Amino acid sequence: MSGEALSGAAAAKRRLLALLRRFGFSRVLGLSLLLPLLALRVWDPAPLEILRLKIFDLYQIAQPREPTMQPAIIVDIDEESLAEIGQWPWPRTEVARMVAQLREAGAVAIAFDVVFAEPDRTSPALYAESLGGLEPEVAAALRALPSNDEVLARELAQTRLVLGQSGYHRNVTGKESAPQPKVPLATIGGDPRPYLFRFPALVRNTPVLDEAAPGRAVFNLVPGSDGVVRRVPAFVVAAGEIVPSLTVELLRLATGGNAFAIKTNEAGISAFVVGGVEVPTDRHGRLWMYYAKSRPELYVSARELLAGSVPTERLAGKLVLIGTSAAGLFDIKATPLQDRVPGVEVHAQMLEMILSGQLLLRPNYALGAELLMLAAVALTMIALVPVLGAALTLLLGALVAAALWTASWFLFTGEGLLIDVAYPLIGSFAVFTLLVFTNYLREEGRRQRVRSAFRQYLSPTLVDQLANEPDRLVLGGESREMTVLFSDVRGFTSISERLQDRPQELTRLMNRLLTPLTAEIMENNGTIDKYMGDAVMAFWNAPLPDADHVFNACKAALAMLEALERLNEALVQEAREAGGGEAMCMNVGIGINTGTCVVGNMGSEQRFDYSVLGDAVNLASRLEGQCKTYGASIILGEATAAVLGTEGVLVELDMIRVKGKREPQRIFALLGGAALPDAPALMDGNDVRATTGGIAEVLAAYRAQDWDRALQMIDGLAGRRLALLDLDVFLPMYRRRIENFRRRPPPADWDGVFTAETK
Repeated sequence: MSGEALSGAAAAKRRLLALLRRFGFSRVLGLSLLLPLLALRVWDPAPLEILRLKIFDLYQIAQPREPTMQPAIIVDIDEESLAEIGQWPWPRTEVARMVAQLREAGAVAIAFDVVFAEPDRTSPALYAESLGGLEPEVAAALRALPSNDEVLARELAQTRLVLGQSGYHRNVTGKESAPQPKVPLATIGGDPRPYLFRFPALVRNTPVLDEAAPGRAVFNLVPGSDGVVRRVPAFVVAAGEIVPSLTVELLRLATGGNAFAIKTNEAGISAFVVGGVEVPTDRHGRLWMYYAKSRPELYVSARELLAGSVPTERLAGKLVLIGTSAAGLFDIKATPLQDRVPGVEVHAQMLEMILSGQLLLRPNYALGAELLMLAAVALTMIALVPVLGAALTLLLGALVAAALWTASWFLFTGEGLLIDVAYPLIGSFAVFTLLVFTNYLREEGRRQRVRSAFRQYLSPTLVDQLANEPDRLVLGGESREMTVLFSDVRGFTSISERLQDRPQELTRLMNRLLTPLTAEIMENNGTIDKYMGDAVMAFWNAPLPDADHVFNACKAALAMLEALERLNEALVQEAREAGGGEAMCMNVGIGINTGTCVVGNMGSEQRFDYSVLGDAVNLASRLEGQCKTYGASIILGEATAAVLGTEGVLVELDMIRVKGKREPQRIFALLGGAALPDAPALMDGNDVRATTGGIAEVLAAYRAQDWDRALQMIDGLAGRRLALLDLDVFLPMYRRRIENFRRRPPPADWDGVFTAETK
């Protein structure tokens, strides 16, 4: 692996460790578990869906629907009817007789939960062909009679009646039929087709019946993956057309035959309108069934109806569904309340739900609400477990769980809303368990390792050393050549004044600044000594030896400026997005010096820090303070510049005697360098060699007191630009000095040294 890759991996590890230290290892693990739990709920695999549906089933088992009305009657083709009249299908003349009797008894509308897909083979003409050998006159007379389908069709045409159709999973070839009549349908808010359940094909009734019937609808009940019918489509797409369900079409005919309307929004289908009544659905246009216990009074045996023994008052004013409870006709379904229920009863209960307003609804926002519940409860656990401890948090969690279950139950019983709290609570408990386990491991580790006791105030590298050499936990230090860096924000006072009424914003701004600067220092093998408000102090070559400490310190300084530039770009973009206000951009000055220092554990017996002291440290601080004066971003001391040499692009700024020092120092601006791979661009279209050479000539003429020559060179540099040295600050400063010396010449023994009066 290359050195650059190793350096990147090490930096990523340090950033991760810093995050874990600031936020807490267990909290990070809790969040790392919460995110997959949220993603799992969005994915919603079949086992998770079944768990949720079983919870909703328990609600219905605990409190089934109490019917408040009985608008429907089921004419049941039961086992007794089959035994008396014969196997199904019966002659269509018998079916026609049933329809006529229901109409005469005052039934409002009728729907068949069966399909008549083939012609009646007991029709006179077909019967004649099947017998054979009949006298021609007899055969002709039979053929002249109307077919049984035509007899039934005449009854259908004069009755509010819906013929059932069945959606089919594949196209059936070899059968030609007329186009499916269009459903009178209006759409509100968009095309509902993408959200509806689809059948590739449709098994229809014989053409003569299909054309005569006032209404046609699908009677398919689509069970869940566990075989339980919980949701019934109000509409489906079958053979490319939108087709209503049996119940919905029966309601349309019963209320006057007006058009349907389907309402759609961004989340899917929200409701349909029939007979002027809006009925809410889920996003796929399905009604959640709220079942009542099965009741015998819903049923009338078909044989009793044909025998004329059913009282008229049981049928008058009713919506009639003709279906079967016979096991051999395979229309038995499972519901949350019962394992075996005739499918036709599901349609009857659906009618009761709609007409009595006893609807269940799983709103389109349910998923969002459940994700929010999971996130809120889990984040509460993540925040409180490390603070309150496991026992108190578990008690709080139990109270929250009880509150959520209670709220979900009352939403079900009071508003008919289905909101799942099981998964949010299961997910939150998983996060809680992980937090408790990781906290236990962490506490065990703290008791066993020395590093945990000193992680707050010692560098990570030193902590690792101390863990292996506990005897080093003593006061004292050692002398070592080191490179020290000071960084400070220019104009921090004005920034503080602008944000004096928003201290939290000032804190966030400083954190956004110090975080990337710290990262660059650490990525280049530096050790953070301390933060002083907006200032950072760092050093190299301790606690571990670093033969390239000068190079690494300079590389870190250039990288810090690049990080600052990225931060300022982000601040400008944020200000623009916020409405064009003035961006809070920042500049820093950096001073770097190399020299012998004392480094070690400094402080008291009760508390000490690993730090560095010495004259070289003080000079680095003074150099940083001169950045504003000279317009330089990075100022190096003479010893640092001498070691760096041609590895960096340097320009001498002055010979200066800083405040508190008697010996003068040559100081240099660091501009970058080809040997420093992270260096920023040096120039804005100028020749760097000519520019730095011109500055050297200015200094030579200045020190020789050749004021005219110096001013001439300053004029010649007008318009030049250097990326990390502001010549609009640097050159006017020398011009002012020269003009002052012209008025008041320096003493005869003047050595060209400038004495700084400020730090």
